[in-house]
Amino acid sequence: MVELYWGLLLIGVLFAVISVLFGDLLGGALHGAFDFLSSDSLHWFQPMVLFSGLTVLGGAGVLLTRYSPLSAAAVLLLSILLAATIGAALYLLYVKPLRGAENSVAFSMKDLEGRIGEVSVSIPAKGFGEVLMRIGAGVTNQIAASYDGTPIAGGVRVVVVEARDDTLWVTAMEENELTRSGADE
Repeated sequence: MVELYWGLLLIGVLFAVISVLFGDLLGGALHGAFDFLSSDSLHWFQPMVLFSGLTVLGGAGVLLTRYSPLSAAAVLLLSILLAATIGAALYLLYVKPLRGAENSVAFSMKDLEGRIGEVSVSIPAKGFGEVLMRIGAGVTNQIAASYDGTPIAGGVRVVVVEARDDTLWVTAMEENELTRSGADE
């Protein structure tokens, strides 16, 4: 049984070394191979969690066999419990929070509807200009057209009425809307 524990320990250590040395290369080669693990019910089976559990199982088995008077069955049971506990802790304290912390700079044009921007290139009555929109901590310039067919000068604050055909259809904000939104921000 000790040989099995040593084997599990070595597999886990090899996985850790290979992950550190060749993680980016393997990540590119295996891109998408573990996507089935990203479903809601299979998050516990991430390779990092599984191999960490195997490493703990092997290490605990070796140590308990060598330094405790427990029977082989008790060592196996205790090692499995310890591996499951460490795996769950790793998942809950490391993998899950990092998954939730992933950020993306991507946005949908539909997300801009109803948002306020500023005209950076004036918009003619029948034509296109450009608006500057704040997205999170950054800004983006987008092609814009006048929703109601009136020209809009540069520097005017606008609201996005509709987003279609990769164009933001905007209308100028009225004075009372400007003072009200200025008080809200």
